[in-house]
Amino acid sequence: MKNNKKLTICACLWFLVAYISSVAALENDSEQPITIDSNTATYDDASGTSTYTGNVVSVQGSIRVLSDRLVVYLKEGEAEKLVFTGKRARFKQTPSAGSDDIVGEALTGEYYPKKNLLVLMDQATVTQNNATYASNYIEYDIKSSLVKAGEKSSDAKRVHVILKPKQAK
Repeated sequence: MKNNKKLTICACLWFLVAYISSVAALENDSEQPITIDSNTATYDDASGTSTYTGNVVSVQGSIRVLSDRLVVYLKEGEAEKLVFTGKRARFKQTPSAGSDDIVGEALTGEYYPKKNLLVLMDQATVTQNNATYASNYIEYDIKSSLVKAGEKSSDAKRVHVILKPKQAK
């Protein structure tokens, strides 16, 4: 009986530690290393850029970007800006444990790791919970899960939003 209690307590503690670790990993995505897989890679020391092509998969914490091409701009050995392009480059992030993923896509995207900012341009969409935002320009704050769509400079560049009702359970 005592061994069962000890096992139960150990299991509960292990689950609690695992849960807290997963939440912390999502909140500090920008502190995680960036890993990149691709078919080809080149590095230009003179310009401080790395270029990756062919089925590029870049991951930082819970952030995952799939693209055809990725150019990483380095400053003092750190990634300052990542520019991804593709037929429809896609990203996904889990903002917090147990919540729905935030997903988006665009023809061009720029990711600024130190600013926690992802900018999607050209046929951009972001889906967050039951809302889908579509515009030629969308900013997504990765740390706060804040979406800003559209450009204030022009009425011609409109934002299209679809708010879906929640499904009945």
